[in-house]
Amino acid sequence: MLDKVLIADLRLVHGSYNSIMMLLFLYQGSLGLRIRRQRKAGNKPDFNTIKRHRRIGPVLAPLGVLGFFAGVALALLDYGGLTKNTLHFFVGLLLASSITTTFFVSKRIRGPESPSRNLHFRLGVFILCLYPIQVFLGLGIFL
Repeated sequence: MLDKVLIADLRLVHGSYNSIMMLLFLYQGSLGLRIRRQRKAGNKPDFNTIKRHRRIGPVLAPLGVLGFFAGVALALLDYGGLTKNTLHFFVGLLLASSITTTFFVSKRIRGPESPSRNLHFRLGVFILCLYPIQVFLGLGIFL
C-alpha cells in the first residue's frame, strides 16, 4: 500500500489537473460558441478560431479522459475499490463518456447543416455543465 502522504499529494495533483482541464474545456467551448454564433448569423466564421478549435479539441479529449482514469487508479490505490465515492465516480464516467462521444461525433461533421454539428454542440454544453459539478464533488472528497 502506498504511503498516505503520497496518496494525499496524488489527490491534490488529480484535482488540480482536472480543474485545469475544466478551464481548458471552457476555453474550447468559448471558441466553439464563437464559431457557432458567426455561422448562425450567416457570417463566415473566423478561420483562425476554427483552426484553433479543431487543433485543441483532439488534444483535450484524451487528456480529459486521462483525468478520469487517473482518478480511478487513485481510488483503487487508496480505497481498494470504487465504492467509497460512487457519485464522483459515476459523474466522472459520464464526463469521460461524453468527451469521447463528442470527439467521435466531431469527426462526422460535414457541412454547415450537418446533424452531427448540433449533437456536438449539445454534448459540449453537457460537458461544460458536468465539469463544475465534478470539481465540486471532488472538493468534497478532498476537503
